[in-house]
Amino acid sequence: MSVNNVSDPRRPGKILRYKPPSTENNPTLEDPTPDYMNLLGMIFSMCGLMLKLKWCAWIAIYCSFISFANSRSSEDTKQMMSSFMLSISAVVMSYLQNPQPMSPPW
Repeated sequence: MSVNNVSDPRRPGKILRYKPPSTENNPTLEDPTPDYMNLLGMIFSMCGLMLKLKWCAWIAIYCSFISFANSRSSEDTKQMMSSFMLSISAVVMSYLQNPQPMSPPW
Protein backbone atom coordinates (compact mmCIF):
# COMPACT_ATOMS: atom_id res chain seq x y z
CA MET A 1 0.00 0.00 0.00
CA SER A 2 2.82 2.42 0.71
CA VAL A 3 4.14 1.88 -2.82
CA ASN A 4 0.96 3.48 -4.26
CA ASN A 5 1.33 6.55 -2.05
CA VAL A 6 4.91 7.14 -3.12
CA SER A 7 4.13 7.02 -6.85
CA ASP A 8 0.99 9.19 -6.55
CA PRO A 9 1.70 12.41 -8.55
CA ARG A 10 -1.26 14.37 -7.14
CA ARG A 11 -0.57 17.26 -4.78
CA PRO A 12 -3.27 17.80 -2.14
CA GLY A 13 -2.32 21.47 -1.75
CA LYS A 14 -3.16 22.19 -5.41
CA ILE A 15 -6.72 20.78 -5.34
CA LEU A 16 -9.32 23.54 -5.74
CA ARG A 17 -13.07 23.06 -5.52
CA TYR A 18 -15.04 24.19 -8.61
CA LYS A 19 -17.09 27.34 -8.13
CA PRO A 20 -19.49 28.29 -10.95
CA PRO A 21 -19.04 31.82 -12.26
CA SER A 22 -21.33 34.32 -10.58
CA THR A 23 -24.07 36.00 -12.60
CA GLU A 24 -23.64 39.28 -10.71
CA ASN A 25 -20.36 39.98 -12.52
CA ASN A 26 -21.53 38.72 -15.91
CA PRO A 27 -25.33 38.88 -16.42
CA THR A 28 -25.05 37.27 -19.87
CA LEU A 29 -24.50 33.87 -18.20
CA GLU A 30 -28.10 33.79 -16.99
CA ASP A 31 -30.32 31.96 -19.46
CA PRO A 32 -33.78 33.54 -19.91
CA THR A 33 -35.20 30.52 -21.79
CA PRO A 34 -37.04 28.95 -18.80
CA ASP A 35 -38.73 32.26 -17.96
CA TYR A 36 -39.85 32.83 -21.55
CA MET A 37 -41.14 29.28 -21.89
CA ASN A 38 -42.98 29.57 -18.58
CA LEU A 39 -44.66 32.76 -19.76
CA LEU A 40 -45.53 31.24 -23.14
CA GLY A 41 -46.92 28.15 -21.42
CA MET A 42 -49.20 30.27 -19.26
CA ILE A 43 -50.38 32.33 -22.23
CA PHE A 44 -51.10 29.24 -24.33
CA SER A 45 -52.85 27.48 -21.47
CA MET A 46 -55.09 30.50 -20.89
CA CYS A 47 -55.89 30.56 -24.61
CA GLY A 48 -56.66 26.84 -24.45
CA LEU A 49 -58.95 27.32 -21.46
CA MET A 50 -60.76 30.45 -22.57
CA LEU A 51 -60.92 29.91 -26.33
CA LYS A 52 -61.25 26.11 -26.14
CA LEU A 53 -58.36 25.57 -28.54
CA LYS A 54 -56.87 22.14 -28.04
CA TRP A 55 -53.66 22.88 -29.90
CA CYS A 56 -52.98 25.83 -27.58
CA ALA A 57 -53.35 23.55 -24.59
CA TRP A 58 -50.92 21.01 -26.06
CA ILE A 59 -48.39 23.75 -26.85
CA ALA A 60 -48.74 24.91 -23.25
CA ILE A 61 -47.70 21.46 -22.00
CA TYR A 62 -44.78 21.46 -24.42
CA CYS A 63 -43.64 24.90 -23.18
CA SER A 64 -43.97 23.76 -19.57
CA PHE A 65 -41.73 20.77 -20.23
CA ILE A 66 -39.12 22.96 -21.92
CA SER A 67 -39.25 25.40 -19.03
CA PHE A 68 -38.77 22.58 -16.53
CA ALA A 69 -35.93 21.01 -18.49
CA ASN A 70 -33.98 24.27 -18.78
CA SER A 71 -34.54 25.55 -15.24
CA ARG A 72 -31.95 25.49 -12.50
CA SER A 73 -32.49 23.58 -9.29
CA SER A 74 -32.34 26.79 -7.27
CA GLU A 75 -35.33 28.36 -9.05
CA ASP A 76 -38.81 28.57 -7.60
CA THR A 77 -40.63 25.28 -8.08
CA LYS A 78 -44.06 26.63 -7.12
CA GLN A 79 -44.30 28.69 -10.28
CA MET A 80 -43.13 25.72 -12.35
CA MET A 81 -45.74 23.44 -10.80
CA SER A 82 -48.51 25.98 -11.25
CA SER A 83 -47.58 26.27 -14.93
CA PHE A 84 -47.73 22.47 -15.28
CA MET A 85 -51.08 22.26 -13.51
CA LEU A 86 -52.53 25.10 -15.58
CA SER A 87 -51.45 23.50 -18.85
CA ILE A 88 -52.70 20.06 -17.84
CA SER A 89 -56.02 21.52 -16.73
CA ALA A 90 -56.29 23.31 -20.09
CA VAL A 91 -55.91 20.00 -21.93
CA VAL A 92 -58.33 18.19 -19.63
CA MET A 93 -60.97 20.91 -19.78
CA SER A 94 -60.75 21.27 -23.56
CA TYR A 95 -61.28 17.52 -24.00
CA LEU A 96 -64.06 17.37 -21.40
CA GLN A 97 -66.02 20.04 -23.24
CA ASN A 98 -65.46 18.50 -26.66
CA PRO A 99 -64.18 14.90 -26.64
CA GLN A 100 -63.75 14.79 -30.43
CA PRO A 101 -60.20 14.39 -31.71
CA MET A 102 -58.28 17.57 -32.34
CA SER A 103 -58.87 19.05 -35.76
CA PRO A 104 -55.88 20.57 -37.57
CA PRO A 105 -55.68 24.36 -37.18
CA TRP A 106 -55.14 24.91 -40.92
